[in-house]
Amino acid sequence: MVYQIKDTMELSSCAVGVRKPRLKNGCPSFDSSSGQPIYGTGPTRQQKKQQDGVGGGGGGSSEFSSLSREERRRRRRATLKYRTAHATRERIRVEAFNVAFTELRKLLPTLPPDKKLSKIEILKLAICYISYLNHVLDA
Repeated sequence: MVYQIKDTMELSSCAVGVRKPRLKNGCPSFDSSSGQPIYGTGPTRQQKKQQDGVGGGGGGSSEFSSLSREERRRRRRATLKYRTAHATRERIRVEAFNVAFTELRKLLPTLPPDKKLSKIEILKLAICYISYLNHVLDA
């Protein structure tokens, strides 16, 4: 028997190689009519390097040229701009994670149906339910 996954379009965002929306000033760009993220907006990496004066022609300050690669990375990550962008990316990641758990929770049978489950309970219940469905198919 061949089974099809319901709502495959929703699952496609989990596929390997799917690009996430670029952040512009720490915020994702969204289409106002559909609410979908707009892909490929904002400057490219090379444009950012040129804006920051880090790219191609040298021109870096003598203060940073003597630092090790790890120290430069540590200092860059300590900037407010970097921390703000990182926090925004993390919020988006956690929100997507929670949405995935909510969708999984909707597919699992429990009594009462609206019972609040923890993430670990959802995962354990999903494992049990999948093994039960496999048992039903085998019988």
